[in-house]
Amino acid sequence: MPSRPDPTPVRAAARNAAVLAALADTVLILAFAAIGRDAHQRGDVITGVLSTAWPFLAGAAIAWLALRVWRGPLRVWPEGVAVWLGAVALGMVLRAATGQTVVLPFVIVATLSLGVFLVGYRLIVAAAGRLKGRRQLR
Repeated sequence: MPSRPDPTPVRAAARNAAVLAALADTVLILAFAAIGRDAHQRGDVITGVLSTAWPFLAGAAIAWLALRVWRGPLRVWPEGVAVWLGAVALGMVLRAATGQTVVLPFVIVATLSLGVFLVGYRLIVAAAGRLKGRRQLR
């Protein structure tokens, strides 16, 4: 009877990719909040960044759960786009619900910035994977 290949390394790699992608999303959303707070010279660095970031972190987390992003955490479509739009849309709803500022210029900046961050690194990973694949074919 032929033995089956051990799926453990594949599962571990998938789990590691999901953890790294979730960590990258978190760090990039925190960076977005920190950059924005610094640009507006606001005090309370740590609590201020967390106060700004939490609605977007919650929106991204909800997108991760709703779409099971861990199954393809580094894919641009639909996972990366869903995390981006979830972070922005749900983040803005949560900001409004908690009395934080939601004005059109901020919505535009957040949409563009988070798109570059959350979709951008996934595009880079995808391009690197294609490059690696082409090199292996040679």
